[in-house]
Amino acid sequence: MNSRQDSGSNRLDDAARAGWLYYVAGNTQDQIASTLGISRQTAQRLVSLAVSEGLIKVRVDHRIANCLDLAARLKSRFALDLVEVVPSDPASSSTIGVAVAAAAEIERRLRSPTPIVMAIGTGRTLKAAIEQLPPMECPQHKVVSLTGNISPDGSAAFYNVIFTMADRVKARSFPMPLPVIASSPQEREMLLSQPMIQPTLALAAEADVTFVGIGDLGPKAPLYEDGFISESELKALQKAGGVAEIVGWVFDREGRMIDGITNDRVSSASLPSREKSLVIALAMGERKLPGILAAVNRRLVNGLITDERTAAALLAAG
Repeated sequence: MNSRQDSGSNRLDDAARAGWLYYVAGNTQDQIASTLGISRQTAQRLVSLAVSEGLIKVRVDHRIANCLDLAARLKSRFALDLVEVVPSDPASSSTIGVAVAAAAEIERRLRSPTPIVMAIGTGRTLKAAIEQLPPMECPQHKVVSLTGNISPDGSAAFYNVIFTMADRVKARSFPMPLPVIASSPQEREMLLSQPMIQPTLALAAEADVTFVGIGDLGPKAPLYEDGFISESELKALQKAGGVAEIVGWVFDREGRMIDGITNDRVSSASLPSREKSLVIALAMGERKLPGILAAVNRRLVNGLITDERTAAALLAAG
């Protein structure tokens, strides 16, 4: 598919989305403009395009409509503040669709002239999202890492994305120059009490919007595969009921943090307030389903970007 075809396909996606919001969800064109971050005139043109292209019948005849319907149901069922559902590829489990949608949401936030604090977690999908960002000049914003950036062997943590983001987005960046998991609870307390770390922790707590991944605690748990925890620690976390982690904090099926084991050594900042700010998880797939369900049920996050299959499974399980 050439670039002209890509552009036409994206235009129909936008038209289908606008058509669903107008004819199915009952939004006004002003509300559509606000939701999609476009002008009212553009919203009007997209709704008209949806009609002229035959996308509007009794329903929006385009698979993006199913995504929007799933998103609306997830938002209502779990009292989430933001939900984005992307189409699933039946032939692939790739997270690129979620990454692209997350990149669009991150870019939209960074395009705002009003200064914001954006907190960033870690993970493969989040790294892929950051790599989708175009070069941007955003000196008015601050981007802060929630996690340490040092691996057990002293090297830079590969999936810590703050440096990748700093490369793409010219905003003030605040890394966390700490090991992801300290060697002891005492070392963790000592590290977090350092004068150079305290302002970063305080800034993270003030984040207006946060993007995080959800890591599973299965045999190929990212924390284990990336060398942050040992096999015995992984088994201990599993035995204690751990199903997933967000920026290193391990929780069970009820969304409750696991006592001790590795949680008393995690040097990550606490998740920002979900009552005062938006914490968005990027996650999809069967392996992550228990963790995603726990996170949205317990309101560890109040935003979610996922795919159709995962969205449907969440609704069936919730």
